[in-house]
Amino acid sequence: MKRILVTGGAGFIGSAVVRHIINDTDDSVVVVDKLTYAGNLESLAPVAGSDRYAFEQADICDRAAMEQIFARYQPDCVMHLAAESHVDRSIDGPAAFIETNVVGTYTLLEAARHYWNPLDAERKSRFRFHHISTDEVYGDLHGTDDLFTETTPYAPSSPYSASKASSDHLVRAWLRTYGLPTLITNCSNNYGPYHFPEKLIPLTILSALAGKPLPVYGDGAQVRDWLYVEDHARALYQVVTQGVVGETYNIGGHNERKNIDVVRTICALLEELAPQKPAGVARYADLITFVTDRPGHDMRYAIDAGKIERELGWKPQETFESGIRKTVLWYLQNETWWRRVQDGSYAGERLGLQ
Repeated sequence: MKRILVTGGAGFIGSAVVRHIINDTDDSVVVVDKLTYAGNLESLAPVAGSDRYAFEQADICDRAAMEQIFARYQPDCVMHLAAESHVDRSIDGPAAFIETNVVGTYTLLEAARHYWNPLDAERKSRFRFHHISTDEVYGDLHGTDDLFTETTPYAPSSPYSASKASSDHLVRAWLRTYGLPTLITNCSNNYGPYHFPEKLIPLTILSALAGKPLPVYGDGAQVRDWLYVEDHARALYQVVTQGVVGETYNIGGHNERKNIDVVRTICALLEELAPQKPAGVARYADLITFVTDRPGHDMRYAIDAGKIERELGWKPQETFESGIRKTVLWYLQNETWWRRVQDGSYAGERLGLQ
């Protein structure tokens, strides 16, 4: 049985990882989260009562706090998900992304190295530092039929993706220079339950239910490869427990969709699942509103996830059609969760206009 330290474990992907570990494995989890606007302990409520779960509120930029947590819990693995993650917010305020994603990753790497160095040979060899990153580090596939592979050159476009690219390079350098046993995964766009409503899919669902405009950037032709978050959580656990040190694994859902088609799919599902519309709304699709595009907006991301399937046996269980239906149903059935998220920390305002 392993003890896994999960940074950012109260966030969207992190909480899915924690729920998977507690519900579907024998391992224990130590969640480390600063509880910024996107961290939500209610996302961990289904597993918080487990005797294999522990929580520490701490900032990954706080070296002393990180070293104390390593010393106290003696983890066998680190899954590093703590990050500022919203492109629009990075355009408005890049400093927080540099601080958390670059300086925070550096600080965590050093705390992990300080902990790892004096371990006995067996524990040193079993330790893993798994850094969870994004396909956005690779840039834009617009105008090609190519897919991102693990050897695609980095070409980040936004402050967010540049900060994640920087942290990826740090993780690889700590392996090469210090021998710290690291792995990296780069994933496509996640969606599913417990998703903070600034992102496209939950924002569309909740805005439609409220009868608000459904903003679509530009003409909505941007293409993303959608990955159901619970599929991603399974993949991440397989990487940290079975992956080869020094390797990178791309994780995608094999579900390329234009943004406008995602929004229209949600509208069609809501017509079926929530036919009682807000006053004045004849069809949910009538709420679609095209707005000024994001500065530097990448047009297409798509991942070749063949390596993780060949080497670790992972592939997504959900199609986009099955996953998006599950997601819409979850939001319809969990109004208490998203009402509390909307209590003032994020009101659905447009971000990223500079």
